[in-house]
Amino acid sequence: MNKQRFYGILLAIAGILMFSSKAVMVKLAYQYEVDTVSLLLLRMVFALPFYLVISFFGKPKQEVKKGDIVWVFFLGFIGYYLASYFDFLGLQYVKAGLERLILFVYPTLVLLISYIFLKKKITREQAMGVAITYTGVIVIFASELQINQESGVILGSLLIFLSALTYAGYLVGSGWIIPKFGPRLFTSYAMIVSCFAVIVHYVVLGDFDILSLHPNVYWIGLAMAVFATVIPSYLISYAIRSLGANNFSLFGSLGPVSTIVLAYFFLGEILTLTQVVGGLVIIFGIFIAERKKQI
Repeated sequence: MNKQRFYGILLAIAGILMFSSKAVMVKLAYQYEVDTVSLLLLRMVFALPFYLVISFFGKPKQEVKKGDIVWVFFLGFIGYYLASYFDFLGLQYVKAGLERLILFVYPTLVLLISYIFLKKKITREQAMGVAITYTGVIVIFASELQINQESGVILGSLLIFLSALTYAGYLVGSGWIIPKFGPRLFTSYAMIVSCFAVIVHYVVLGDFDILSLHPNVYWIGLAMAVFATVIPSYLISYAIRSLGANNFSLFGSLGPVSTIVLAYFFLGEILTLTQVVGGLVIIFGIFIAERKKQI
């Protein structure tokens, strides 16, 4: 194994583990009765200066046209603003471990979106992987409904699924435009768009009570911005550059596992045996769907 691949693997693991801590931080912040928009605002406002500085020193890799800028705005809006907003809303109703398992279906959504809009064929192996994945989702969802009869579980799961769907749309749309900007500059621009979208959202719908929250909420927001947003976003960009997107996706299954472990230690969440089995089924289904691309 050469050094570039070795460091790429380390970056991939570190980035995924740090990203997966976001759900746990959100649940910790909700214990202080902060609303979704205010928490999302703190995350983005603390992250914005980092992305502004990094984008200032970056240069596009290729010639950029006006249409490319429009796509950056659109992809930043759906991929980081809408996906994050749906995710934060959904975490009000479901456990962090369950959230990560539902989000993990996004590779199958990428396949379906590519088939519908880009006319890319889905192989028999990929279709089998999609079927297995959603079988796992149904098992987990049914188990959670047996434990928790509240309607919030259905709403929360739907919101998390919408988060996965919008993020999958972002991945499909950004595949062709990232080479024009480079992964670091594109990530910076997309995140800046998302930050300003959240600020506008708060100005229009917020209660302007952002300065009277519990002190711990600000620390959680800062930690979320630095350790679960800025740092992992660039770690993953460099990991993809070193390993390639297909090889990087092999490490994706670490996300749900690490979230479940963190939620156990910091939130006291415990998944049932049925839910653990369902999670393994999801991971296996993603592996089957992605395996052909790894060969």
